[in-house]
Amino acid sequence: MHTEQQDVECDAWKRLLELVEIASQDEREEFAPRRKMKEEDWRQIITLPATIAKLKSVKHLMLYGSNRIRIPPEIGEMTNLEQFTPYTSYRLHWFPYEITRCKKLKDSTVSTRTLYGNYKFRIPFPRLPVEERIEAGSPIRCSVCNTSINDSNLHQVWISLRVATDVLPLLVNACSQACINKLPRPPKNYVQEPHMGGLNIQ
Repeated sequence: MHTEQQDVECDAWKRLLELVEIASQDEREEFAPRRKMKEEDWRQIITLPATIAKLKSVKHLMLYGSNRIRIPPEIGEMTNLEQFTPYTSYRLHWFPYEITRCKKLKDSTVSTRTLYGNYKFRIPFPRLPVEERIEAGSPIRCSVCNTSINDSNLHQVWISLRVATDVLPLLVNACSQACINKLPRPPKNYVQEPHMGGLNIQ
């Protein structure tokens, strides 16, 4: 897993924060930050800010050709999201389980050959738990029941589920085994239960 940290002091990050605020205030239906950023700035962005939770009106999240290595769990609060386009974001190998909360999400365009566990290429899932807590990927609340999580009750597992038009590898940060037991069954041709990754996974 990529563990690089986002430089939150650079001008590119500050510009992205500004664009999120503008999109939130004018209630736009598409959020495509690349169009409003210099290309060299766009390449410095490896995640999205937690403030994307404010984008309640956005129906299309356009991240085409990005340098993203992770998406924050706050994407699950984008309640009107219908279309998700991170196509050609080749460093993006997994997604947060919280994306399943986007109940209106029906269309996705993902570079599936770069995904962990893809049924054609079988890129191995990294072994969990993640030893280094990383800023935007650090769990704060349970992916399943939304209760608070700390290091003592963190249970991390992978699961592959259909999200919109693609089967995505999802990282679950659960507060208990009971929440893991509530996870749905993965589709055919994928690991049929939540797992912790590693080269022994068939």
